[in-house]
Amino acid sequence: MTEAFLQYVWQHKLLQGELATTDGQLVSVERAGTLNRDAGPDFVDARLTIGGTLWAGNVEIHIKASDWRHHGHSADQNYSSVVLHVVYEADVDIVTDNGNRLHTLEIKDNISRQIWDRYEELTLKAATTDIPCQEYLKEIPSFVKESALDRLAVERIERKADDVKRMLEESHGSWETCCYWMLAKYFGGKPNGFTFELLAKATDQRLLARWKDQPQRIEALLMGQAGLLEGYFEDGYPRQLQQDYEALASGARLTPISGYLWKFFRLRPNSFPTIRISQFANLIAQSSNLFSHLLEQTDAKELERFFDVEASPYWETHYQFDKESAHATKHVGKAFVDTLIINAWVPLLMEYGIAHGQQKYKDQALDILQQIAPESNRITKLWASSDMKAMNASQSQAQIQLYNEYCQHRRCLECQFGYQIMVRNNKKRQRAFLEEISTP
Repeated sequence: MTEAFLQYVWQHKLLQGELATTDGQLVSVERAGTLNRDAGPDFVDARLTIGGTLWAGNVEIHIKASDWRHHGHSADQNYSSVVLHVVYEADVDIVTDNGNRLHTLEIKDNISRQIWDRYEELTLKAATTDIPCQEYLKEIPSFVKESALDRLAVERIERKADDVKRMLEESHGSWETCCYWMLAKYFGGKPNGFTFELLAKATDQRLLARWKDQPQRIEALLMGQAGLLEGYFEDGYPRQLQQDYEALASGARLTPISGYLWKFFRLRPNSFPTIRISQFANLIAQSSNLFSHLLEQTDAKELERFFDVEASPYWETHYQFDKESAHATKHVGKAFVDTLIINAWVPLLMEYGIAHGQQKYKDQALDILQQIAPESNRITKLWASSDMKAMNASQSQAQIQLYNEYCQHRRCLECQFGYQIMVRNNKKRQRAFLEEISTP
């Protein structure tokens, strides 16, 4: 028996039969209270009827009543507002400092053996398998899974929006600048994302906007600011970029970042920083008001076409300056574009909707995810093998969130799937759950 399990059955009202205190007073739970993860009682703001009297206050959970003393609660003022002590075993009576006997509810006879067995099974499997509830997923109705995945998708987008909030604060509330920085970060991918963000912050978007529709000049500014135009070049194109950069940077007081920050090692040539910077330059050249333009796009296909830029002609036969290679057009590609939309644009759009109280933008963000094909990676393949194949990017993002934040941390009791498994065959609790997840 664990306190975490007792907290779970109290929080979700999974106790069976008549509830009564150790001195025979009937207990009715109107509101179990809010689980408290900070110091103090386990549940705050509960509403209970004890012996016909309505009580409002806090609830403390223990395995044994004597744990109250062992944990030093008698001398702690944080526990003076506890109105009910819920215990698995009432081994002693607890008298508070003011001489009153603490209302104690023993629940060992009110817990279904079936629920405890499922809890034990889930927690044991959690230590040995990637997805502890794998064999039970088929028993959960499809519409319940879909509702849960919708919530998890929002949860993941909101987690990613932390980057948006940070950049928005750093840009003094400029959504255009925030968008420019966010797209730059994800253009760099995992190896060069941080360096690409540094490049964007070192190169004012307003300066680039002066050269809209002139991608070579924008590329010259970005390559120069990236520290990649230093030294002598044999090819005419990098020499021209050098000249353009010197002319454009004259009087602008630009400070390039170090070229040594860029990572080329173990990258596919199509992901080399030189290729990505050229592609990014062509993206920037399409619109001087990038965020405003993107905000109008509601169709994922239109977004994909907008982001599907290619590098300048020089890069058709090069991956690095002065190093010729076989001819190949350097488009960013659909997989890269979808990753950019999922990780950069959708969180931006969601946070914009939240910040401005505009539900349509939050809905638009989710709708765009639902229009994009699901990602294919180790995590989504795990769920597919568990009879839960993602149908779109919203569901694959939800699966990643579920695995990373719940399965890996063994938070089965906090997971909506875990809850369904715990209460299956309990029609009353399932109905309550469905009402909860269907509430906007």
